[in-house]
Amino acid sequence: MGTSCGSRTCATHAEESQKKETGEERRLKEQLRRIGHKLLVMSGKGGVGKSSVAAYLALGLSERGYRVGLLDADLHGPSIPKILGISGAFQVDDEKHLVPHKLRENLEVVSIQSLLDDPDSAVIWRGPVKHGVIRQFVSEVQWGDLDYLVIDCPPGTGDEPLSVAQVIPDAHAVIVTTPQEVALSDVRKSINFCKKVHLPILGLVENMSGLVCPHCGGSIPLFGSEGGRKTAERMNIPFLGSLPFEPRVVEAGDSGTPLPMDSPRPSPFLESLHRLLSAVVERCSPPRPDETTGACTGVAQDKEVQPMEKDSFKVAVPTANGLLCSHFGHCERFAVVRVMDGRIVSLEELTPPPHEPGVLPRWISELGVRLVIAGGMGQRAIGLFRERGVEVITGAPPMDPATLVNSYLQGTLVTGANVCDH
Repeated sequence: MGTSCGSRTCATHAEESQKKETGEERRLKEQLRRIGHKLLVMSGKGGVGKSSVAAYLALGLSERGYRVGLLDADLHGPSIPKILGISGAFQVDDEKHLVPHKLRENLEVVSIQSLLDDPDSAVIWRGPVKHGVIRQFVSEVQWGDLDYLVIDCPPGTGDEPLSVAQVIPDAHAVIVTTPQEVALSDVRKSINFCKKVHLPILGLVENMSGLVCPHCGGSIPLFGSEGGRKTAERMNIPFLGSLPFEPRVVEAGDSGTPLPMDSPRPSPFLESLHRLLSAVVERCSPPRPDETTGACTGVAQDKEVQPMEKDSFKVAVPTANGLLCSHFGHCERFAVVRVMDGRIVSLEELTPPPHEPGVLPRWISELGVRLVIAGGMGQRAIGLFRERGVEVITGAPPMDPATLVNSYLQGTLVTGANVCDH
C-alpha cells in the first residue's frame, strides 16, 4: 500500500515537473520567435576585445534604427555594464519577468552583474547552473520584439557558448580575434567548436588590427597584420572586417561612456566599425535581386522608392541654390535631414569639405547619415558609400530637400536614370 502511494506521489511529481518544463519551453520558444537575428560573440582566448566588439555591435545596430538586445552571458567576468556605464539592479514586472536596462529607446541590456549585491563578487557556478541562468536570461526577461540579440560569451569553448548553442538553435557566431598567431591558434579551435556543435558562423572579426598614427595616418601593426583575414580564408568562413586599435576606445570603456557613433571627430575605429556593421547586416539579410547585377541598394529607375523601415535616421541631399544638385560632386552645400518616427524633425545646411576622391563619403558617414538622395553619382562613389553603410538613391528630381525626403518617407519618390555613369 505504501509502495503504491509512493508510486502515485512520484507520478504526480513527474506530471507537475513535465507541465512546468512544458511551460518553460513554451515561453522560451515564444520569446525566440520574437527575436530576429541572434548573434553569439565569442573568442578563442581572452584579451582580444570581444566584449568591446559586442558592445559596439549592439550600439551601432541600434543607431541604425534596429531594435537591439545585448545579453552579457560572461557569467564569471561580466564587463558589458562597465563598458556601457550601467549600474543598479533589475526591475521586475507584474508577471515576475526581469526588465532589461534601457540604455536608449531601442537598446536594452541584461547582465548577471545587475543581480549581484557587490559587483566584485565571484560567481562560482557549475555547468548545469550556468545553463539554467542563460536559459532564463532568454525566456524570463521581458525582451519584447527585437531585430537583433547580441550575446557576449566568455572566451573559450566552455559551458556558456555550448549552452547558447543549445538554448538558441538558430544563433550565429561572430568570432573575434587579433592578428597574432597565439590568438589565431585559439580562434581556430573556436571555429572547430562551432562546426562540431552545428553553430553557424556569421563571420570572423579581426580586432586591434593596427594602430593608426595620428600624425601621418599610417597603420602600425602592433600585433601583426592580416592574420584574421588569412585565417578566415584558410578555415573557409566569411571575413567580416578589421577594427584598428584606438586608445580613445580604451578610455571610453574605462569611463563607461562609449564613443558616439555620429562623433564629428575623426575616428579610424568608428570608420571601420561602420563597415563592419554593414557587413553584419548584409550577412543577416536575405539576398536581394539587385545584388546579382551589382546595382546599388536603394537605386530605382522610374519607380517609386520604398522608405527604410527605421525609427530614426539621417538623410543627406546635395544642393545648389536650395534645390537638389544634379551632380553629386559639384554641389555647394548638403542638407542633412533628421527623421524620427516617419517625419522630419530637423534640417541643417552644411558646407562640405573640398571635393577629393573618398572625402565626401567619409565626411557624410561621420555625420551619422545613413541615406543619400542624389541626382547623379559615379559608381566608385556609390561603392565607397556602401562600404561605410550608407544607402544611395540616384536619379532624384531637382526639388528642395524637405520635399524630397517627405516624398521618400511617403513612398512616393519617383527616380529616373543616374545622370552620372563614370
